[in-house]
Amino acid sequence: MELIAQGRDADVFALDESRVLRRYRHGGPTGLESRLMTHLAACGYPVPRVYEITDTDMVLERLAGPTMLDVLARRPWRVGSLGRELGRLHDRLHALPAPEWLPKRFGMAGGDRILHLDLHPGNVILTRRGPVVIDWCNAGAGDPAADVAMTLVTVGSADVPGFAARLGRGLLLRGIRSGSRTDPAGWMQEVVRAKLEDPNLTSAEAERLRQYVGVGDGPAVGWTDRPDC
Repeated sequence: MELIAQGRDADVFALDESRVLRRYRHGGPTGLESRLMTHLAACGYPVPRVYEITDTDMVLERLAGPTMLDVLARRPWRVGSLGRELGRLHDRLHALPAPEWLPKRFGMAGGDRILHLDLHPGNVILTRRGPVVIDWCNAGAGDPAADVAMTLVTVGSADVPGFAARLGRGLLLRGIRSGSRTDPAGWMQEVVRAKLEDPNLTSAEAERLRQYVGVGDGPAVGWTDRPDC
């Protein structure tokens, strides 16, 4: 099988022109993930089709197109519009009530919504039918503001070399904020602390996160308004 992509906890192999195999290196929530993706597809949200699963593997629809991250690297002038698109994908997802079997994460009183909790540019494929969201292993039910906060924290803490790239990241974060109607400020500190528990963080990412812990709502402002983001 041809290895076509690698994440922090899974590899993706091409099976044929229409299918890929996503294989978790140490096992994953394939049953829950596939159930949620099937549910989302029935609701009209853009996700890959699921064909088969095992405890470690998922056979999924092969999507034709670059990731949003790839496009940002090749066409940086699109950073604002792509950031707004990412914000709108959040709002589309958060319009959907969470099914009762979805684990609670970052809960709120008065009704939970579906949260992706890793909705960054590397997890959006830009296909001819529009953007498609992949990698639902972290999903849960909770407050939409926490989901937007997690995206800001993930993008804002990522290792990005060079001033121009860091400036582009700041523009991307502003685009996400303007594209979504949800204000994430109230969840930023808790999401930062949750992100620090991620075993896949690099030391540089962890250090960047620690710089903001305990500084009010610093990340909500700092990662979207500072020119050296």
